[in-house]
Amino acid sequence: QVQLVESGGGLVQNGDSLRLSCTASGRTFSDYAMGWFRQAPGKEREFVAAITWSGATTYYADSAEGRFTISRDNAKNTMYLEMNTLKPEDTAVYYCAAREGRFIVVARSEYDYWGQGTQVTVSS
Repeated sequence: QVQLVESGGGLVQNGDSLRLSCTASGRTFSDYAMGWFRQAPGKEREFVAAITWSGATTYYADSAEGRFTISRDNAKNTMYLEMNTLKPEDTAVYYCAAREGRFIVVARSEYDYWGQGTQVTVSS
């Protein structure tokens, strides 16, 4: 199995940028497709972005398209989420997730491993 630890969250202003990291340990990182999800207070956990095992293909939720960039460095066992032009509605706990297999999926139930989350708060 794989263990995931997110970092990089914090309190920022409307319009600022932030980069989240997700570091994996355990099995070979490149065996997994990866994703970012987020959960705001009182809401369900929702898909944000996903990336294939090689990083060649990415997919974004409409809310993230054009503002967020997902990437990974398999040599460092790390995935990133670069978030630009942040808005108050982006405030949530952000989770990284790993799925055994190499292809992108969107459904939360398809992911096998989860990190503990990192809080992102965007003030207006």
